[in-house]
Amino acid sequence: MDQQAYNKIEQPSSLCELSSHRDVLGSTTLQAENIPSALLDKMEEAITHYPVSKRSAVLPLLHLWQNHFSFIDESGINWIAAKLELNSIAILELVTFYPWFRQKAPGKTIIRVCRTLSCALAGSYEVHEKFCKSAGIDSTCEGHHEIPTSPDGKFSVEFVECLASCGSAPVCLVNKDLVERVSLQDAEEIIKKNS
Repeated sequence: MDQQAYNKIEQPSSLCELSSHRDVLGSTTLQAENIPSALLDKMEEAITHYPVSKRSAVLPLLHLWQNHFSFIDESGINWIAAKLELNSIAILELVTFYPWFRQKAPGKTIIRVCRTLSCALAGSYEVHEKFCKSAGIDSTCEGHHEIPTSPDGKFSVEFVECLASCGSAPVCLVNKDLVERVSLQDAEEIIKKNS
């Protein structure tokens, strides 16, 4: 989609003000104004898997978008809607329904603590609390789409369901790295290491 076509997209009044993110240079930009060609290529390729209905490509495109930008701003919602010839509200409904999708930027380091039975019995709730305390996060503020983030923006800590490593509980993901048998001391060291 070229910039001229993007500018013609109607901005639905039911959506809130455009969110922004800080790029590597520190300027505030809309995500849809900063789409790299590699991401565009991946999105185009994903759409080809759904020849009967482009609508079916919505979730893959949302995942690609969030994996690149770390969250989905309103410009992303509108861009994906235009790309798939849908109304923006159809995309917003999915972004707000699925807890995995975020509309606000998470911390630089995302820590996901498993809370499924094996991990819970092995102390994952205490580990989660230790991560939050060490990062300066209020552990009680986790919501459906809000990932608790430290005031300095360095850390986000959230509970997730099974990370498929029950035999080495409690476990967590630190960004994309699985950490097994996490002790309270390990949690504190992970925070210090990533500060």
